[in-house]
Amino acid sequence: MSSRKQTTIASKQSISGIGLHTGARVNLTFHPADANHGIRFQRVDLDQKPVIPADVSRVASTLRGTTIRQKDAQVSTIEHLMAALTGLHLDNVLVEIDGQEVPIMDGSADPFVKVLSEAGTEVLEKDREVFVVEEPIEYRDEVTGSEIVALPADKLEITAMIDFNSPILGKQYASFQSGQDFSSDIASARTFVFLRELDALYDQNLIRGGTFDNALVIADRLMSQEELDTLAKKLGKPSVQIDQEGILNTTNLRYHNEPARHKLLDLMGDLSLVGKDIQGKIVAKKPGHAANVAFAGLLKEKYKAQRRLKGMPRYNPSATPVYDTLSIMSMLPHRFPFLLVDKVIELSSDHVVGVKNITYQEHVFQGHFPGNPVFPGVLIVEALAQTGGLLALSTVDNPSDWDTYFLKIENTRFKQKVTPGDTLLLKMELLSPIRRGIVHMQGTAYVGEQIVAEGELTAQIVDRTKI
Repeated sequence: MSSRKQTTIASKQSISGIGLHTGARVNLTFHPADANHGIRFQRVDLDQKPVIPADVSRVASTLRGTTIRQKDAQVSTIEHLMAALTGLHLDNVLVEIDGQEVPIMDGSADPFVKVLSEAGTEVLEKDREVFVVEEPIEYRDEVTGSEIVALPADKLEITAMIDFNSPILGKQYASFQSGQDFSSDIASARTFVFLRELDALYDQNLIRGGTFDNALVIADRLMSQEELDTLAKKLGKPSVQIDQEGILNTTNLRYHNEPARHKLLDLMGDLSLVGKDIQGKIVAKKPGHAANVAFAGLLKEKYKAQRRLKGMPRYNPSATPVYDTLSIMSMLPHRFPFLLVDKVIELSSDHVVGVKNITYQEHVFQGHFPGNPVFPGVLIVEALAQTGGLLALSTVDNPSDWDTYFLKIENTRFKQKVTPGDTLLLKMELLSPIRRGIVHMQGTAYVGEQIVAEGELTAQIVDRTKI
């Protein structure tokens, strides 16, 4: 499975509907976005209009849907829309939303597929990154019995198997693979709920927007008319009669295995939070949002490790550097003993590689573990930050007029000691485009073929002449 070019929509489109759980009307507007932007939701109804990346690291809840959060802003029930985006191979879209929940529409991904198809597709210049499953990756939830495994394969294949111990549903499975038509084969599968669950869900302040028009309601046991009338009054819906077990609101399923296909749809939406195309065979038994998201987290971590090792920089001391020490000093305000980058050996629009030679003459060894010289981890992070600063400053005029300030350090790990005689290779990669001077990067420090430190760094470059 070779990488493909990234895409976005060709025009702005909008759609409106009711939230399944909130019952509130909400409006969505889809906007084209640049390469490497990814899928992002913007809460235009809130102050500052916060933006939330659709990433597994942002998942805040998996209760009857997938919710992402950034600080105090959240967007829930994103899985059907995310499945539509990934099914249409749309990589970069800004989704403006004026409420906290994506509308349920008819309970499937089909309405989103239709409006996004109307928007058209624009192919961008950047390649879409691919996570290649190279070894079995397994997840199991002992409580729910959910199991998901990913195996090596030459393309994406996904199979979902469900078993609710229900005589109505029975055991079902559904499959999807690269080249198959998501729009016709998966997108129209609707969400489903058991009639016996409705009372408890309502008591949890959920399904306020649920109707027979946006979910399959399954009666797998007979209920008395009194029970049905009481439930209908509680839900604020017309009462129904049940003469036999079965699916209440339709005798015309869209697919013979519609529940299994919907579980597959949910799985695709949740796995899209990895943010990369996946090459591998994924088999899920009794999938659910909690298991899907946990597995997506495993895949994301495996991808990061794979990318770091495959993207390990190569250092040829004889090659002419992009920047030598004097060039670096003309850009950065740092000086001995705090200039921690000796030269830059690679520089592109989205990554940079710097070199720091560690000698026993480093001033820190006088007071840091005397007699057992270990280069401090915080200084490795600072060296990475300075290297990333050089990438950011290479994009502005008169870089010596700018300063770089830390805003955030996240997910930082130190894996090996760095001692005199080591040569640090400092790689910084943009995780998102630089906007308003904000630089969000993945940093990895190597000694030889070993990763010694890694982390996500966010900084801001500021023009001091305009302060």
